[in-house]
Amino acid sequence: MTDVLIIGGGVIGLACGIELSLRGAAVTLLERHNCGNGASWAAAGMLAPGAETLTGELADLALQSLSLYPQWINQISKITGDSCGYQKCGILALQACPNSQWLNTEQLAEKQTGLSPELGGAYWLESEGQVDNRKLVPALVLAARSLQIKILEGVEVNRIATNNNQVTHLETSLGKMQSDRYLLATGAWTKSLLPLPISPRKGQMLSLHESDRTLQKIIYGDQIYLVPRGDGRIIVGATVEDVGFLPGNRAASVQHLLSRAISIYPAIANLPILDTWWGFRPYAPNELPLLGTSEYENLALAVGHYRNGILLAPITAQILANHLEKPK
Repeated sequence: MTDVLIIGGGVIGLACGIELSLRGAAVTLLERHNCGNGASWAAAGMLAPGAETLTGELADLALQSLSLYPQWINQISKITGDSCGYQKCGILALQACPNSQWLNTEQLAEKQTGLSPELGGAYWLESEGQVDNRKLVPALVLAARSLQIKILEGVEVNRIATNNNQVTHLETSLGKMQSDRYLLATGAWTKSLLPLPISPRKGQMLSLHESDRTLQKIIYGDQIYLVPRGDGRIIVGATVEDVGFLPGNRAASVQHLLSRAISIYPAIANLPILDTWWGFRPYAPNELPLLGTSEYENLALAVGHYRNGILLAPITAQILANHLEKPK
């Protein structure tokens, strides 16, 4: 037995587990592969509610989470010693963004050299930035283990067994597992366990290396973004495809990304390609994640974060910990 049993070891499941553990809960986390193996690994790590032009309830949620990020990263860093590549580097958006500063061609060139003069200007979002998701995941795993969270990788949950409005146990590859409370954080694969309106949206991406690190600002355009990392990598993404769980990179998709990237930052044409990959975002209706209550009293939901799982991790952890925490 454990106080809370979490299904899913991506950024969302790990963040929720850490917050619950910090509040005194005994937590066990189940992950069918390796933690952070899905969308958390494939993401670009942008913290960009303005550049994404989020609106309504989702924008409110995202802005709350963005404000929590410095404190959240500091908390992780205190436990692990890793700042996870977090930086408020600012974002240059090529599409109209409310509440942002317009930069003309000359001002844009002063903010970031090497951009195509044909851009004509951009919107500057100073408070937005990035975290290196591929550093964040192992840091969260280390923090979780340091807090005595029991992480079981390679464990498949085959069925959530229920009786009336209660989850009675999980049927797993290790046999039956029981808990006082349960949390579902299974990303794009949620429908395999519960009939919820979550479906995959594939994204193809690639990375290049720029040894002189001229690109310092994130560039966010129509169906394209360039995210410069501190080690010289430039992350370029991403397609949005409703193709189920179709694996693999496609030549046309990679060509499209490169063509758009070169038109924005011409130096891309001469940079070496390091890697290509793909992932599956968990899409929910209206792009709003399902957080908290489910049809079962002792099962909480943290699914459907779509394009904003990395950004929404801190606020999701707070909401779910509030929901699952037992009254004192």
